[in-house]
Amino acid sequence: MTVTERITQRIKSGDRELWVERRGQGPDVLLIAGLSDPVEAWELQLSGLSDRYRLTAFDNAGAGRSPLPTGPFSVATMADDAAAVLRALEVPNAHVAGFSGGSAIAQELALRHPELVRSLVLVSTWAQPDPYFRTMLGHWRWLADSAPSERAMLEAFFLWVYTPRAHADGTVDQIIDEALAFPHPQSAEAFQRQIDAFMPHDTLDRLADISVATLVMAGGLDLICQPRFGRVVAEGIPGARLEVLPDEAHQPFQEAPAQFNASVDAFWRQVEADGR
Repeated sequence: MTVTERITQRIKSGDRELWVERRGQGPDVLLIAGLSDPVEAWELQLSGLSDRYRLTAFDNAGAGRSPLPTGPFSVATMADDAAAVLRALEVPNAHVAGFSGGSAIAQELALRHPELVRSLVLVSTWAQPDPYFRTMLGHWRWLADSAPSERAMLEAFFLWVYTPRAHADGTVDQIIDEALAFPHPQSAEAFQRQIDAFMPHDTLDRLADISVATLVMAGGLDLICQPRFGRVVAEGIPGARLEVLPDEAHQPFQEAPAQFNASVDAFWRQVEADGR
């Protein structure tokens, strides 16, 4: 596989097939997206880091081209999906980067399948929801049913997600246009069921069992996973480091990709140099 070659395939996890994309050469990296996001959310990493790493991303259950399970699913089952992807691709272990809901999945992956995880990057993360967090997710749940249009729903939802500058400079408008044109939109039911899966995520009493090198990244302007949430995670994982990006919000990997990519690249290079 060349650094520019884009390889896509479907991989079985239980009775479902997950959509997977791979790019690049080098040490293996698994990218795990958050609520509603398909593989395309990671485009600036898939293109920006593929000269140094072999990157794998996939659509979580109920997002993009991966079907919504017919029965109950959870962060734990989505972590098992991530493990199934790595095993099907014969990746012995990978640097794992998870964003928001994907960071919850990444935590569970490290706890349930530690042999597959070489290091962790947890972006916009949390270990245990508090009343503010639960109320916020509950609001999003009914917003999916109550918004007068899909555009109106995204406009309201993205108030939590992106910085004021992204709303002012047209970035959010562009993202909304791209989302509305995406040929594999997420249904309101799938959005709500993913929220139901992420809502009870709680690893607070188990974080100390994560033994790999960990970088926790938080946006100083993040309204969803405020830096206080990331600080709890970093303090709970032995040796973890917290990096706060003061001018960024919930999705720094999209709004500040050069800074984000440089940070994770430096972290992964150090892990490689340390021989972990």
